Amino acid sequence: MKTSSLLTGAALGLLALASPLSAQGAAKTGASAAKAAKPQYGTFGFDVAGMDRTVAPGDDFGRFASGTYLKNLVIPADRSNYGMFTKLRDLSQDRTRVIVEAAAAQKGAKPGSEAQKVGDFYASFLDEATIEAKGLAPIRPHLDGISSISNTTQLAKAFGMAARLGVSTPVGVGPEQDLKNPDVYAVYVGQGGLGLPDRDYYLDAKNPKFADIRGKYVAHIAAMLKLAGIDNPEARAQGIFALETKLAEVHWSKVEERQIEKLYNPYKAADLAAAFPGVDWVALLSAAGVQDQKELIISHPSAIKGTGALLTSLPLDTWKDYLRFHTLSRAATCLPKAFVDENFAFYGTVLSGQPENQPRWKRGVDAATSALGEAVGKLYVAKYFPPEAKRQMDLLVKNIIAAMDVRLSNLTWMDPKTKIEARAKLAKFTPKIGYPSHWRDYSKLEIRRGDALGNAMRAAAFEYQRSLDKIGKPIDRSEWGMTPMTVNAYANPLWNEIVFPAAILQPPFFDAHADPAVNYGAIGVVIGHEISHHFDDQGRKFDKEGKLSDWWTAEDVKRFTALTDKVVKQYAAYEPLPGTHVNGELTLGENMADLAGANVAYDAYHKSLQGKPAKVLGGFTGDQRFFLGFAQVWRQKYRDESLLQQLVTNEHTPGHLRPNVVRNLDGWYPAFSVKPGQGLYLAPEDRIKVW
Repeated sequence: MKTSSLLTGAALGLLALASPLSAQGAAKTGASAAKAAKPQYGTFGFDVAGMDRTVAPGDDFGRFASGTYLKNLVIPADRSNYGMFTKLRDLSQDRTRVIVEAAAAQKGAKPGSEAQKVGDFYASFLDEATIEAKGLAPIRPHLDGISSISNTTQLAKAFGMAARLGVSTPVGVGPEQDLKNPDVYAVYVGQGGLGLPDRDYYLDAKNPKFADIRGKYVAHIAAMLKLAGIDNPEARAQGIFALETKLAEVHWSKVEERQIEKLYNPYKAADLAAAFPGVDWVALLSAAGVQDQKELIISHPSAIKGTGALLTSLPLDTWKDYLRFHTLSRAATCLPKAFVDENFAFYGTVLSGQPENQPRWKRGVDAATSALGEAVGKLYVAKYFPPEAKRQMDLLVKNIIAAMDVRLSNLTWMDPKTKIEARAKLAKFTPKIGYPSHWRDYSKLEIRRGDALGNAMRAAAFEYQRSLDKIGKPIDRSEWGMTPMTVNAYANPLWNEIVFPAAILQPPFFDAHADPAVNYGAIGVVIGHEISHHFDDQGRKFDKEGKLSDWWTAEDVKRFTALTDKVVKQYAAYEPLPGTHVNGELTLGENMADLAGANVAYDAYHKSLQGKPAKVLGGFTGDQRFFLGFAQVWRQKYRDESLLQQLVTNEHTPGHLRPNVVRNLDGWYPAFSVKPGQGLYLAPEDRIKVW
């Protein structure tokens, strides 16, 4: 089950905690205490110098709050976008580098220990000389296995084996929590296998940028095949692209996939062959390790049926070429430099506009964290996350939940009985802050120094097997879906939880020495955002036990939809790139979460004042500081290619537009003297109020 997070999947960075919190315990005397008490940004936690006061806040609040900062911001050559999240991610990489390099340099680490595994994984990834010397030898057995495929049964088996290694295939298989019984794991089968980010990249005939990308993708496929010594690469590349285009034609769109209840389609294993012909289900499920399951859940029935038809109608040799390419693509980062460079030239530069690949050490840090996230996280938390940060966050979460409860209790559009259930759901929330209560066990994962690709493949297989091992066992609700180093947060409706990794608890999101108004506008809105995901257009379909169920009345849904339709329309009017608008339907849940988060955090801030007027700081009122604190976290700049990819594939509105949500809050208007006729002005009756 995919959780709802604050950021894009591509932006789930690895990060660390801020210095002001870390310094708090050390601030005991004169000069050091004064230094520790200063916020990281400005005099009260906000970067006043980054504003552009030539812009009226009512015309473009994001530019008013951050225009000078954004004007002067240069996206680093090894980034496709840059801003607060990515800036913190850089800090996290630096800090994590210290940890993994220390492990790599450690002599005499106990074999099988986490220190040995982290160190050897990182050292192996950085050992380019050994990778070059081995050439294609590490991937050759996999390519030879594909060459030996002689029928569709063996092809289905290869797909099942590929699933264990994280290789993209057209029929994805894997364990996830049962949406209607979150106390057990079920096996899901869903669409997959595209090399481009989304079906629109194949099928959109109107946008010339997609046509250009398609041509470069075919060239990239050919280049990868040629590097692997495969003959006639150009013709094979055309065949692979034609195959993927046919896959795209049967795939569900991102908007269709958002309707969570439509993804839940249980089938008896014995009925799969009749319902979805063309797939050798016995071979696929056996290779994927789920052959004993009596029932599976098909997430995209029409797509799986269409894929089955393609498996029997397209030449077997084309399918083998397809699998060769995707196996090479998955392994590229651990193959010789020619593969690394070609893979980056397409996926980094063509698709994201990134001029330069990240230094090898940064990629190594990310790879080690991906493979051994909690082993690294354990060391990271001990070094960078003080207990006081967790205590302060506990209090903030408590205050925001209380404000959300008041909002729920005052709803006029929800049926009274439904309202009782909604508040009961809120009361059962489990907040997770900082890091897991216990850490994952990596004892069964083998890491060998000097075997970069083997380590990556064993790590993928280990994680897949770890998921398989959960089937039939009690759910461990203490698990986390993000590492402590991740600058993000998420909501998991199946566990009725909200999760805030340690790394997001730092400026500009949270600063122990900043003005409370800024903290409420920043981390307070983040908290409210994640809480509200449990009540957005999809989260509301889960009850207080985390089960997918219809617990609202028909009239509740009707009134709610009338409100969410307004959200869709408001955001669909934004046009970040000429001719390409925000997809209001795709981004609905995240936009609603921003709207709710801002409202709830604003309420909580005012309640924290206990009836007393807020002080004026630096010439700004309390309300102004709240809204500026919110805008500050969304200082983000994109390359056009990266922005296009986000608009097409991601459920989040681009960051630089997210401050616009304030136009729906009544308190924003008097705070900045916003008047009719200004760009963001909405008449009171047009301001969207859901929660």
